[in-house]
Formats: sequence, C-alpha cells, structure tokens
Amino acid sequence: MQETESMSSSIPDTTAPQDALFDLVVVGGGMVGAALARACSGKGLRIAVIETRAPRRDWPAGEIDLRVSALSRASQRILARLGAWERIAALGANPYRKMCVWDASGGGSIHFDAQSLGEPDLGHIVENRVIQLALWETLESSPDIRLVCPASIVEIERTETESRVVLGDGQVIAGRLLVAADGRDSLVRELSGIETEGRDYDQRAIVANVLPQEWHQETAWQRFLPTGPLALLPLADGRCSIVWSATEARADELLAMGDAAFSAALTDASEARLGPLVVEGPRAAFPLRLQHAKQYVLPGLALVGDAAHAVHPLAGQGVNLGFLDAAELAAAIDLALERGRDIAGLWALRRYERARRGDNTAMLAAMDLIKRTFSNDLPPLAAARSLGLTLTDRISPIKALFMERALGLGSDLPPLARPI
Repeated sequence: MQETESMSSSIPDTTAPQDALFDLVVVGGGMVGAALARACSGKGLRIAVIETRAPRRDWPAGEIDLRVSALSRASQRILARLGAWERIAALGANPYRKMCVWDASGGGSIHFDAQSLGEPDLGHIVENRVIQLALWETLESSPDIRLVCPASIVEIERTETESRVVLGDGQVIAGRLLVAADGRDSLVRELSGIETEGRDYDQRAIVANVLPQEWHQETAWQRFLPTGPLALLPLADGRCSIVWSATEARADELLAMGDAAFSAALTDASEARLGPLVVEGPRAAFPLRLQHAKQYVLPGLALVGDAAHAVHPLAGQGVNLGFLDAAELAAAIDLALERGRDIAGLWALRRYERARRGDNTAMLAAMDLIKRTFSNDLPPLAAARSLGLTLTDRISPIKALFMERALGLGSDLPPLARPI
C-alpha cells in the first residue's frame, strides 16, 4: 500500500529531501483531484497529491453523509475505469430510474424515465465520502503517487519551468505541472492570480436526510418554489437526501425551526408527494454562487472542478462537470506524452481548456437561466414556464435529448467517459 505521510507529525522525516520534485502535483485530494491523479497513474509520471485531511475510513451503521452526488453515466464510466466503481457500489450507490420535476407556481411538470431510453437507470445517488474514500484507496495502491496528507499550503512560487508549493511545516513540493483541485475557494487559483467572474445567488442550500412515509420509487423529485428549488434524492435504505435551495431570509427561518416544524415545512414544500417527511439527524447549509474562472490554464498550471467553476446544484451537475474536467485533462496529458510534448506546456493545457470551457460555460448559463426563471412568481412568467415544461414533457425527441445529455451519452466525451 502506498505510504501516506503525516505532515503534522512532531518527529521530522529526516530521510525526505527538502524539495521533492514531481511531474504532476495535484492540490486537493477530494473527488475530482483524486480522480485526476488516478487517471494519470501508470504513465511514467511522478505524482504528488496534497490534501488537508484524509477521508474517513468508516462510520456508524445507518449514518448517511449530508452531502451526496447524483452521478451520471459518464461519471460512472470514469470511476469504473479508474478502478473505484466496484468499491463505491459495495459501500452504497443507489440508482434512480425516474425523475419528476414540477413548478409550484404554474403547475407545469416534466417526467423522465430511464426505460424510455432503454437504460437501466438515470444515474446513482452516492455519498460524497464514499466516492472520495474509494478513489483515495486507489491512490494508496498506486506506487507512482505520493500522498502528502495532512498538509497546508502557505505559499506558491511559480517559474517558467516548475511550481514550488511551500507547506506549513516548511517542506517544499515542486512539480512541472500544478493542478488546482482545491475547491470553489481555491487558494492555488488565488495565489496564481487567476480571477473569477459571477455573483452570489443570495441563496443557501440546506441539506439533510429525511424519512418519507411512502417509498421514494427510486425517483428523484424536484419542485421549483419561488424561493428556490427543493430536491428529494432517493437513498438505498428508503430515506431521501434533500437539497433545499432557499433565499437567505427563508433559509434563516428553516434553520431556526425545530425538527418537527422543519419536517412539516418540508412536507408542505414537497406537496406531500411521498407523504409526511420526517427529518433524521442534523441539518447543514452552504451559500450558493455562480462562479467561473477567467482562465483555466497558465503555463505549468491548470484548474479543475470547483476551482474552475461553481454551478447551482439544481441539476446536480457539479461533480459530474468536475469528473469530465479530470478526464479531459488526463487525455491532454496522454496526448502530450504520446507526441513527446511537455505536459506542463500550453500546447497540452489549452487542448484541455478548449475541450471543457465551452461545455462548462453552457452548463453554468443553463443552470443560471433556470434558477432565475423559476425564482420569479409573476403570473405571466409562471404560466409561460409551466407551459414550456408541459410541452417539453409531451415532445419525446426533446425529452430524449435532455436525458441523453444528463446521462452523458454524447459522442464528444473524453476517452475515460466513453462507453465501456
């Protein structure tokens, strides 16, 4: 098993060099960063992954993580090729086969069913900690990957030939290609001087786990409310994970409620589609933001995942976009190695940026438009959008295009995401 270093140990590692030199240094060992490192393993590269803390190894039976992801078919293929999907399935991946979306103000609705595409499901609901642990274990078994964890970054020094990452204990990790996979508030992006554009949504997403009176039918339910969308995501044990996006004022109200009052408000917001809902365990909330990096790459530097883009969670596309980023960057690195090019040069990195920036921009714009359209309860607009939902539901070719896009069944996917 690959050795994992503890940067906070009181006993210094006198055998380690002050400057450790790598071909690829990934800052952030979460889902996207770990996927990228694993995708680049076995290619003759020296790889380092810097992470603030290792994932949890276990948790009490019956406990469900507050953060879950709706993994697309493309993401499933990527994780399977990286050797992580079997472990994810064993730890818990619940398929959802249908989706029901309806508008609280106008009454329009649309329904999606995997069976209409000849697919077994529309995707899987998986706890984030499960995905990270499964990927982390693949990193530990990769002899060409060094895990530097726990570690904190205090400085980054970039030159034309390498980046030097200075850690809190004074150790320096140097690499030809530095990849920022350290999230929406990326320190690497900030220290590298890459600006972002976007805006705060003045909403928070409340997450919790609830027990419905009725079976969730392996269906993802989403109702658009004027204050923000509510999603009920089916879990394997019959519970649902909720993501309730609400204005700041409404979020304050909901978070201040006791469990009984919150459960009643949640049942009302879902129109009791699954009967009364009872919240189980804690609640948490996080602010929502539209954010896009003005550049994905610089010589010797690339941004992936939330470090490059932050999207509204209403369609659950955040981590799926990140996995596609990782797969495209890995493909660009593969091509550079094949043609004898520098993996840290702009020839390779701009191939990645061209492949992903357009698709990510389109997805961010689409989610932003949906958010703004459904957050307005003016009668004419409510009537128009509900009519649009209803018409789309009745036009099979348009519905099929939406479903294929969400599943990741397109022809322009990176190699890791293509059909196996």
